[in-house]
Amino acid sequence: MTTLVTLRPGAYADSVRLLQVSRTVQGVAGVATAQVAMATPLNVEVLEQMGFALPEGAGPNDMVVAVRLDADAADGTLDRALAAVDEALATRAESGASEIAPPRTTAAALRRLGPADALVLVSVPGASALAEAMDALDADRDVMIFSDNVPVEQEVALKEIATARGLLVMGPDCGTAVVGGLGLGFANATSPGPVGIVAASGTGCQQLLCLLDHAGVGVGSALGVGGRDLSAAVGGASSREALRRLDADPSVELVVVVSKPPAPEVAASLREYAATLGTPVELALLGAGQPDLTAAAEAVLRALGREVPEWPVTGSAAAPTGGHLLRGLFVGGTLCDESMLVATAALGPIRSNIPLTRDLALDDDLDAALMVDAHTMVDFGDDALTAGRAHPMIDPTLRLEQLARVAADPRTGVVLLDVVLGHGAEPDPAALLAPAIASCDRPVVACVVGTAADPQDLRRQVEALAAAGAEVHLSNAAATRRAIELLGQTAAGNGGAR
Repeated sequence: MTTLVTLRPGAYADSVRLLQVSRTVQGVAGVATAQVAMATPLNVEVLEQMGFALPEGAGPNDMVVAVRLDADAADGTLDRALAAVDEALATRAESGASEIAPPRTTAAALRRLGPADALVLVSVPGASALAEAMDALDADRDVMIFSDNVPVEQEVALKEIATARGLLVMGPDCGTAVVGGLGLGFANATSPGPVGIVAASGTGCQQLLCLLDHAGVGVGSALGVGGRDLSAAVGGASSREALRRLDADPSVELVVVVSKPPAPEVAASLREYAATLGTPVELALLGAGQPDLTAAAEAVLRALGREVPEWPVTGSAAAPTGGHLLRGLFVGGTLCDESMLVATAALGPIRSNIPLTRDLALDDDLDAALMVDAHTMVDFGDDALTAGRAHPMIDPTLRLEQLARVAADPRTGVVLLDVVLGHGAEPDPAALLAPAIASCDRPVVACVVGTAADPQDLRRQVEALAAAGAEVHLSNAAATRRAIELLGQTAAGNGGAR
């Protein structure tokens, strides 16, 4: 197997552009994997984990081009791969040319923008997010922090300042929002409607958006507050401000608060606050014994006097011929949490990198962790796995590698996956995932979170995955129960998805 690693000293492109270049090169026939990145410490670590040995002296001002070919790659493949690097870099450099230099800081951008109301969106490495978010708050603006890997003490400080000033901090790690009818981050295309969402969860919010959309109910606003907002450390500061704003919005008939498992005392405080509002509030707070997200969507529909539809299923997975373990490979942390809660009731403890209890934590070595003799569910979007690499909703490489490994493990009985569509996500996830599923000799059950208006074309994605052999659900809870059923178990029902 041919491997080439070269340095281009002094060359530079931003991380998003280099991710796109890497994906282009990986599409060259005969290329097993490729990574084009600046040689920052984080990227060097990622490259080494991928098995690439970097030349001595590589530093942050050097661009690394690392290519590994398939064992049976045709002659000339390496030359074509390198030519693809040069062409992609040149094309993107030309398309990115501009007469006006962009502002270098949030403060400079706000000065150029002027006094008009605006939400500031911060998407920089986590270590730099605090300064940019503070610039926004100092300019009396709400801020959405898309950045992850922001220390919790910085989140607390930002939200304390925002609360004192009547501002809203959405995030950190706020991946999804709908503000003024505009989707931000990883947002599905839905129609406006009578529902407002407060989301301490990105993919949990997207699951609700898509289930409600399928039932013909739109969402006017979805205010993401970051996955830690209902933790004991943060205390729900942004959730209360978001609730206050939605309660004051006359177009909102009902509010849903969705969260991965919250701190019990924070959840209790939020319930008390919600009870003081004039707008009805449904709480979709995941946890042991609590309704799943599909059950929450059904409760919203009933509260609005709408009919609860049958949640669609496409394809049919056969029972496993061998293997006894459930392997869940997720890009959405809340979807992973929900599946663990559903599966634990039927299968017992589930090991994970985001475990329901600390004693069930997987080893930091992902390769070793996924081979344990236990039911496992992994969130590939967790901060620890996105440091130095793109989120798996954008770059599926890591999950695809692990899918091949768990499919080859004779102990694997059923594979459970999520696929999240929408603006900002991978443009055609089935293009790479469907062939991987087709080559998997284990039954695959998948949840596709998407709407008919999403740019990836929900129907086309679902049909491609089903044609490859997967059983595809719109409801993640239903997909999880089906995976358990295939293992010969019965999922404990809680009034949720059928």
